[in-house]
Amino acid sequence: MKLKKYLVDKLIEMILLIGFMIMTMSVLLALKLQTGILILYFFLCILFFVPVILSDYLKKRSFYRELLTNIERLDKKYLVLDTLNEPSFYEGQLICHAMYEINKSMCENVKKYELNVNSFKDYLEMWVHEVKIPIASLLLMCHNHSVDVKKYKEQLRRMDFYTDQVLYYVRCEHAENDYIIKEVELDRVINESAQKNREDFLAGDVALKVENVDMKVMTDKKWLEFILNQIINNSIKYKANNRESYIHIYAEDFKDKTVLHIRDNGIGIAASDLPNVFKKSFTGENGRKHAKSTGMGLYIAKMLCDRLGHKVEVLSEQSGSEADDNSESFTELRITFVKNDFYKVR
Repeated sequence: MKLKKYLVDKLIEMILLIGFMIMTMSVLLALKLQTGILILYFFLCILFFVPVILSDYLKKRSFYRELLTNIERLDKKYLVLDTLNEPSFYEGQLICHAMYEINKSMCENVKKYELNVNSFKDYLEMWVHEVKIPIASLLLMCHNHSVDVKKYKEQLRRMDFYTDQVLYYVRCEHAENDYIIKEVELDRVINESAQKNREDFLAGDVALKVENVDMKVMTDKKWLEFILNQIINNSIKYKANNRESYIHIYAEDFKDKTVLHIRDNGIGIAASDLPNVFKKSFTGENGRKHAKSTGMGLYIAKMLCDRLGHKVEVLSEQSGSEADDNSESFTELRITFVKNDFYKVR
């Protein structure tokens, strides 16, 4: 901190003080005081003003010199506050407080991104493990010269499914850059999703019933199709083997919303697991007992629904539950599309 620049910064205060001294001396001259008293008054003002300025300068110079020196020496410059003594002047205290709040905000944002990166790394490791299984199966079938084309198709479909899942997981953090919300024909999206999962329906011997879906909703067609694929895949994966399996898709149209129902008669979800089905990597009782699961499908579907402004909820019951020992197990997911003018371009 240079004295010359400090004095330039204090120039207005100095001019005001000199103006005050001149005005006061003019008043004293008008009162016809002796010249010696005027000279004494002038020197007293100077003797009072100069130490005040020098004291303020030295105090601030010490603080700012320490601040700049420590910043230059540190590799992690954001830790500079830990190396400083608390300043004795108010301006320095304000600066330290502002730096503390800035540093705190920066640390919170860094922690947030670090958690996101670590979360993605964990999922990517899990995904690589899952996708290696169909790859290894294909290599083994090639080695054995298998001619069963259906087996090849099944493994390729699994690879395609997991590849889509990781792609949408990466994009859902910045979904606003990838989706376009417009009026979409619901029956058309359901039909395309059914066609994509046709082989899985046949392989799992699961019937598909579609009713009352001839209506339009405000959404992104590509995202909605992916969401339906995740739900249908889960329904097929957790079908009941002791009866004919089906997935029933239908919609209800209300004045202020459209509700899409995807209901199956599979093994159902335990009541204790229901609050957690949309949590990341949650597999629950079914994932541990009945099928190998990453627990990511419904998590990603929920994230995309949130981004699109849709509400998604799940209802389920397992056969032999305490509520009704004779009830048939089922799982039903509902996606609610709100009707408003928010997305309509005029």
